[in-house]
Amino acid sequence: MKGKKILYISSEVIPYMPQTEIATMTYSLPKIVNENGGQTRIFIPKYGIINERRHQLHEVIRLSGINLIIDDMDMPLILKVASIPKERMQVYFIDSEDYFKGRQVESDSNNKLYKDNDERAIFFAKGVIETIKKLNWAPDLIHVHGWIASLLPLYLKNFYNEEPMFENTKVVVSMYEKEIKGKLDKRIVDKLKFDEIKDKNLSILDKPTYENLYKISLALSDGVVLTSDIKNDYKDILKKIKVPVLECFLKQDYDQKYLDFYNKFFENEAK
Repeated sequence: MKGKKILYISSEVIPYMPQTEIATMTYSLPKIVNENGGQTRIFIPKYGIINERRHQLHEVIRLSGINLIIDDMDMPLILKVASIPKERMQVYFIDSEDYFKGRQVESDSNNKLYKDNDERAIFFAKGVIETIKKLNWAPDLIHVHGWIASLLPLYLKNFYNEEPMFENTKVVVSMYEKEIKGKLDKRIVDKLKFDEIKDKNLSILDKPTYENLYKISLALSDGVVLTSDIKNDYKDILKKIKVPVLECFLKQDYDQKYLDFYNKFFENEAK
């Protein structure tokens, strides 16, 4: 683990978000890696519900100002950063006037899913990778948590597949019990194809549901963590892709399980 770089891309993390299972794991796992000689970075969206003053976020001007093309529209990226108190962990916040400012996570105050959640996920995935490129921080492993990070494996292995710094990067996806029920915009596949993504797994999103968003993340992963039992159709995907799977349902004493799981990928690199 010493010197290995692990990037955490998540929908949420404490102390900036409520203490959900995803937010807790996105905090705990980087801490474990740091304590064992690894290096980490954490990326989450800068939702409007995150208090910038209280958490001392500040914009990183040299990393902001990139225009990301989303469905033939120029969408400016704003990048902010903060440090988790008492920990050697930096959190990077992907921000956008259109997609995140004044917004909650996936639903508005009336619990209605945002109609542009598909574009928010595309913007987030591309924004993270473009920022990592600017930081020149090549991760050995990327660990994906939550719906809004689900398109990261698709973009990394298609849109950014010729980037030398990601040549040896592996992607692990965590599956959680809590899922979002509902549909995404019916044009999501067209928007992905606008970026010349031709992956065969795009057909999963012909039915544009959040469940299928998780499925496409699984289908393009190099490893999977199950934090609870999963549906049979998810199990079918795992059988097809035949990647390492960690079943870690325990709420505590999981430190060594995750470290051993991560090390499997680094052992393969050495062979």
